[in-house]
Amino acid sequence: MPLPTREIYYPDGDRNLITTKLASRSSSNAYTRLCYTKPMTKRILLKLSGEQLQGEFASGFDPQRARWIAEQIKPALADGAEIVIMVGGGNYVRGNQIIGHGIQPVSAHNIGMLSTLMNAIALADVFNDADLPTRALSTVEVNQFIDHYTFRRALSHIQKGRVVIVACGTGRPFLTTDTAALNLALEMQCDVVVKTTKVDGVYDKDPAKFPDAIKFDHISYHDVLTNPDITVMDKAAIGLAMDEHIPVIICDLLTDGNIARAACGETVGTLIS
Repeated sequence: MPLPTREIYYPDGDRNLITTKLASRSSSNAYTRLCYTKPMTKRILLKLSGEQLQGEFASGFDPQRARWIAEQIKPALADGAEIVIMVGGGNYVRGNQIIGHGIQPVSAHNIGMLSTLMNAIALADVFNDADLPTRALSTVEVNQFIDHYTFRRALSHIQKGRVVIVACGTGRPFLTTDTAALNLALEMQCDVVVKTTKVDGVYDKDPAKFPDAIKFDHISYHDVLTNPDITVMDKAAIGLAMDEHIPVIICDLLTDGNIARAACGETVGTLIS
C-alpha cells in the first residue's frame, strides 16, 4: 500500500519534487510531498576566459570589467546559487603561443598557468572589494600568494556563501582551462557548466565572419564534437561533459543578467547536452 502523501505547491518558479517525512501523531508513515516551483540551489561552474578579463585593454587585467562581473554574480548568489569559477589566462599569455624559440612545451604551459594565477588573485580582490565574498585557490602550491586548492577547502568556502575562484587549471601542462573547468565541475559536483564568451551562443559557423551563421538554442555533445566549425569550447572538454552527462551553457558575458538567468534555469545562450 503506498504511503499517504500531502502535496504543497509553491506558485512561482520551476517545479522540483522533494519528499519529506511528516511528524504526525496519527501516522509515522505519513509523508509530505513538496512541489517547489522555484529551482533548487544549483552549484554552477563558471568558466571565465582571460580574454574577457582584459576588458577594453589590449592585454592585462581590467578591474572595471571584473567589478561588472561581480555585479552579475551577486543576484545568482542571492537566489541561492553556489558559484565556482575556473579562470583562464589568455589576457597575459597562452602557453601554446610561446612554445619554441628555446622555450620548452612544459615550461610554456607552466607560464600559462601562472597567468591564470595572476587573474585569480586580482579577481578575488575586486570581488571582495565589491562586497562579493570570494576566495581564490590554486591547484599548484603557491601558498605565499593564495591557498592551495583541495576539495574540502573549496567546499567549506562554498558552504559559507563565498564564491570560489580556482587558478592554474588542473595543475598539469597540456590541458586547457576548458578541460580543467569540466574536471573541476565533476570534482565539485556542479550541476551545470556556464562558459561565457563574446557571442550569445553556439553557431554553425563563426558569426563574426559569416552574417548568415545560424545560432542553436540547443545542440548535442555529438554535434559539437563532429562539427569542425564549432570551436567555442575545447573538444576534450565537450567529450568529458558528454561522458559524465554535465550540461554546458554557452552565453554572452556582456549581456546583463545572463549569469543570473542561467543560474535560475532560464533559457539563455546555447545549451549543449
